[in-house]
Amino acid sequence: MSIQTELDRLGIDGYLEKYRTKDLLRLLTCGSVDDGKSTLIGRLLHDSAMVYEDQLAAAKKDSKRYGTTGEDVDFALLVDGLEAERQQGITIDVAYRYFTTDKRKFIIADTPGHEQYTRNMATGASNCQLAIILIDARKGVLDQTRRHSFICSLLGIKHVVVAVNKMDLVDYSEEVYDRIREDYQDFASKLQIQDIHFIPMSALKGVNVVERAQAEMPWYGGSALLDYLETVHIASDRNLIDFRFPVQYVLRPNLDFRGYAGTIASGIVHVGDEVVALPSGRQSRVKSIETFAGPIQEAHAPMSVVVTLTDEVDVSRGDVLSTVQNTPRLETRIEAMLVWMSETPMETGKTYVLKHTSNTTSGTVTQVRYRTNVNSMRKEDADRLTLNEIGRVEIEVVRPLAVDAYSKNRGMGAFILVDRLTNATMACGMIVDRSPAERTLARRRASADAGSNVRSGQRGAVTAEQRSERLGQRPFTVWLTGLPRSGKTSTAFELEKALFERGKLAQVLDGEKLRAGISSDLGFSATDRWEHQRRAAEMAKSGNEHGLISIVALVSPIESDRAQAKRIVGEDRFYEVHCDASVESCESRDENDLYGRARRGEIEGLTGVDAPYEPPAAPLVRLDTEKLDATANARQILDALEAKGLI
Repeated sequence: MSIQTELDRLGIDGYLEKYRTKDLLRLLTCGSVDDGKSTLIGRLLHDSAMVYEDQLAAAKKDSKRYGTTGEDVDFALLVDGLEAERQQGITIDVAYRYFTTDKRKFIIADTPGHEQYTRNMATGASNCQLAIILIDARKGVLDQTRRHSFICSLLGIKHVVVAVNKMDLVDYSEEVYDRIREDYQDFASKLQIQDIHFIPMSALKGVNVVERAQAEMPWYGGSALLDYLETVHIASDRNLIDFRFPVQYVLRPNLDFRGYAGTIASGIVHVGDEVVALPSGRQSRVKSIETFAGPIQEAHAPMSVVVTLTDEVDVSRGDVLSTVQNTPRLETRIEAMLVWMSETPMETGKTYVLKHTSNTTSGTVTQVRYRTNVNSMRKEDADRLTLNEIGRVEIEVVRPLAVDAYSKNRGMGAFILVDRLTNATMACGMIVDRSPAERTLARRRASADAGSNVRSGQRGAVTAEQRSERLGQRPFTVWLTGLPRSGKTSTAFELEKALFERGKLAQVLDGEKLRAGISSDLGFSATDRWEHQRRAAEMAKSGNEHGLISIVALVSPIESDRAQAKRIVGEDRFYEVHCDASVESCESRDENDLYGRARRGEIEGLTGVDAPYEPPAAPLVRLDTEKLDATANARQILDALEAKGLI
């Protein structure tokens, strides 16, 4: 339906309101030279009635002068606007085009295919949710196809459409299409792309672009490109879990108002939420959320708002507000993947300006860990990066940065490096989620046997035996494991209460409360979860050494990791309890919609949904938490402890 028809039907106010509420999809076209990227966008605009008559007339006129399509309209001229692009028939700079349909509005970035303009392609892809990677059916998967696919994966683009173009030049052969599809799938298996969709088409002829190719390719049963773009699910791509608000400007119009303006990078914030300002660590609560239209009670990414706080907290440009229970990491040394965008090679030891969210600081590249050969996907030794090269580096910054891994939060994981003298952009970077392998392994080795790496120091004047005798109890650790929402925490506190009534002193170490405190710097990667569990085990051990009974309530899904906790605490005082409940039962009592968010793809790695759980082989007791309440479950644990002679 054309814009004029919509205006006639709805009126200007109705049309603007409908346009405002439409979902927005940002996408790019990329691939090798002459694969038909600009032609595809031009055809898409033309066939969806998004080209004005004067634009089409100009394209027809220019086709006779610049075009390579004979008597037909060269639709690439609707996109290629530079004189050099029209003369050479190539794309040099990124061109953006906007159009809308009944279902969705779109911003398309047409990126160049030449290797020397790879940096332009990376720029165009940086804000996109979907990539259309074109492949010439005559040539198949080329090096530039692999290079652009790798960059799309690196930049966190979750949806990729592989458009096998120019099928008309291979007689719409199903065999050619299948061969290209297999070649690309074999290569893409090495990339971190969640959703890949294949569409055969002819952009020049308009086959399978807006309308399905029923006559030309009866063997293809999928949708046309536009239909897929209108229906691809992108709602769960946005991070609405981790609230991050980089402060861009402090508003102080009078003595009675101090607000912090910015764009929410991720997550949701409500009036009354407890927040922390980083890097200072000062806490407060959200007093109000102001917008151009007036105050609101809730805001989410990517809204631009002004936040006021209940306390007079020192917050300035470059600071980040987040919820107290879920904070980003504060780092002065980061690991990142860099796409080098300057003809001047990178120099290790040289200081660059690093721009991250609204924060500007100085950063020094201290080491190049490796360079990635995008053709073979191999890691190569390197001491610097040159134009269009991609590598992993270590960067040391002057001011602590509040960061998330790029894979988790694009807004908080991206940055650029700028030359201090010329002010030229040198590189774009994506912060990685993990430390170097040798550093992680060293931490695990040190944690697994602290006694062999750390001097024991001077013995205390009071022994563990004396503390135990004074308290009149035998210290031990009860480790409750089970699926999220299986009743571990409620059972742990009931057990603490029952022990207290018997004159015993116990401490409860609940996993979620630990994450709000001692583990607030950890994320949810495999390494961070292991470290979170290690800290809980060390705290349980410390409590036992001071005569206390420790009750740990932690999902701890992996058997080998629980065995590690047992070694830390001590095998003679570690007792495992399995809170056994089905996923369905746990989900039914999930008041915070944890399982629902995991099934919608809003969070990843939830035990029981998309991460495994290994139940204990021989626990002290297995609790049926579906049928029994927390009091009855605590009673079963007490009975088992009594049978062991522990209480």
